[in-house]
Amino acid sequence: MLLNVEANSNKVQEDLEAEFQSLFSLLDELKEGMLMKIKQDRASRIYELQNQLAACTKALESSEELLETANQTLQGADNQDFPQAAKQIKDSVTMAPAFRLSLKAKVSDNMSHLMVDFAQERRLLQALKFLPVPSAPEIDLGESLVADNCVTLVWRMPDEDSKIDHYVLEYRRTNFEGPPRLKEDQPWMVIEGIRQTEYTLSGLKFDMKYMNFRVRACNKAVAGEFSEPVTLETTAFMFRLDATTCHQNLRVEELSVEWDAMGGKVQDIKAREKDSKGRTASPVNSPARCAQSPKRMPSGRGGRDRFTAESYTVLGDTLIDGGEHYWEVRYDRDSKAFAVGVAYRSLGRFDQLGKTPASWCLHLNNWLQVSFTAKHNNKARTLDVPLPDCIGVHCDFHKGVLSFYNARTKQLLHTFKAKFNQPLLPAFMVWCGSFQVSSGLQVPSSVRCLQKRNSATSSSNASLT
Repeated sequence: MLLNVEANSNKVQEDLEAEFQSLFSLLDELKEGMLMKIKQDRASRIYELQNQLAACTKALESSEELLETANQTLQGADNQDFPQAAKQIKDSVTMAPAFRLSLKAKVSDNMSHLMVDFAQERRLLQALKFLPVPSAPEIDLGESLVADNCVTLVWRMPDEDSKIDHYVLEYRRTNFEGPPRLKEDQPWMVIEGIRQTEYTLSGLKFDMKYMNFRVRACNKAVAGEFSEPVTLETTAFMFRLDATTCHQNLRVEELSVEWDAMGGKVQDIKAREKDSKGRTASPVNSPARCAQSPKRMPSGRGGRDRFTAESYTVLGDTLIDGGEHYWEVRYDRDSKAFAVGVAYRSLGRFDQLGKTPASWCLHLNNWLQVSFTAKHNNKARTLDVPLPDCIGVHCDFHKGVLSFYNARTKQLLHTFKAKFNQPLLPAFMVWCGSFQVSSGLQVPSSVRCLQKRNSATSSSNASLT
């Protein structure tokens, strides 16, 4: 501590001397500039006055010659020649330089416009002090907003502080409501160099129920204390893919699925089942993850429940039994077949999506002939829309509305209207291809607006019944 005190005191002393030296240098530069302006103004005025003096001297010399000529003319003239002599004198005077010369100075001798008054600056210099530690900001929850997987945080300073250089924002995810706990599994994420009193975090994945936030102000010397941390709810539909019940030819990794023609081998099946039984310590089964998704289905349903034959299906692991939910899926455009939708948990292991009353989906067929259809209960409707590379799925369980969108443009592709009498699961199918699911998404504001607009009238894409 003693060594640190000596080292730190020497450092701040050197910094102080450097700051004063820079101030001295600035004052010297200002002084030189102002002195130069005075010298230039003085030189300009002297030059003008000297020119006037030279003109006056020349005029005086000319006047002396004129007087001499006038005297000689008057002395040599008699009474008869006097008018002629007077006319000669008049013409000479009119043509003389002194006749046209102004004795008024072209410039003023007043230099008051170059005077200075540093009284205010002197008071500012006398008020110089060491930089104070900034106060803790106050986060304004009324102005802060969570929407479209973005969080806009707004704060203010309790007192005006012109010395603040920037702000530092920290945030972390949590599953616990209320004031942030001292110990959390998730680390604080840091954003530095914020110049305004608000900041928007965009493109977030809400894989936990809440987020903690805190912010502090910094001047060029020191950072202040953090604000009182706040907790904002980040409600979204978070699910994973159920690798224990998917078709044997589908290789599931987190939220990615790829067709695997060799996946039906017996040893591969056993390896997967063994792996699924040993995942009790994985994040999906952690207390925090379970708290996030209380409707998540239990794993380990057994090989008898695997989809088989031509039902190349994989389901999500979180039930939908109320509210609004949204997720997106990007698929390989070269897949021979792909489908996305929802299904009851009771969907049979041989059942294909859209061919039974227990499932609804959009189906893309690239095999032999390209088709893009909406399917339910073995009925299909061809969709006359451009094929999107990413599809958004919006499910309003209580209203019985299942809508599909182009995830990029939010163009409505198709809407199913049904009365769901069982909990639903996200459902996917792929043959000779792959896809990637995005969960932890909120219902986009544009989708909500479209749903409200269409709620009073029937959609042009009528339901399949």
